Amino acid sequence: MRVGAGSGRLPAPGPARVLVVEDEPRLAALLADYLRAAGHEPECVADGAGVLAIWQARRHDLVLLDLMLPGRDGLALCRDLRACSAVPIVMLTARADEADRLAGLEGGADDYITKNPFSPREVVARVNAVLRRSRAVAAVALPPLQVDEAGLAARWQGRLLELTPIEFRLLRVLSAQPGRVYPRAQLLEHLHGDGRAVTERAVDSHVKNLRRKLEQAGAGSQRIRTLYGVGYCYEA
Repeated sequence: MRVGAGSGRLPAPGPARVLVVEDEPRLAALLADYLRAAGHEPECVADGAGVLAIWQARRHDLVLLDLMLPGRDGLALCRDLRACSAVPIVMLTARADEADRLAGLEGGADDYITKNPFSPREVVARVNAVLRRSRAVAAVALPPLQVDEAGLAARWQGRLLELTPIEFRLLRVLSAQPGRVYPRAQLLEHLHGDGRAVTERAVDSHVKNLRRKLEQAGAGSQRIRTLYGVGYCYEA
């Protein structure tokens, strides 16, 4: 028997922040429960009017978008989102006509799921499939870690890392020269330029927090390697 043979399931794409735009409260709650169980972080919105501003403020990894919404319909929202981003969009609607499906896909949706019949497990499976495809394309197009010095922001495969200013500076220094080993004392010079009295052990604490946040974003726990007695280096 081959190693890995059995269920034939593809590996999970990793955690994602999913914006669920659905005006039926019970259905939105059900979708959020299933997405959470799959390791994702759902945020539910019931009105289409503020969706674009919410997405622009938080930059979710995927949008699960109902077609029929108060405030602004899903098709118009799909076009709005596609005009300013490449965020994956999965449309969810009761409309099953071919013309409606084609309108959704031509409007920029990556997938289109009908509610009748409705399977939340299928929705999660489709969401995972779209995430895998989009992340594979992003991995080919760009290095997985993007550090925006002007915006003081860092992203792993498009996902924003919620870093403190010190954690951002630490990641910026380490990732600028992958494989280079930085002693703790040298890292302290980059982290605190005001001459404050800080022990080298403070670096260990910041590295620990940074590793945890990288791992949560799907980068793995060993992206920052420890050389005992020497210091730290970033592995690209």
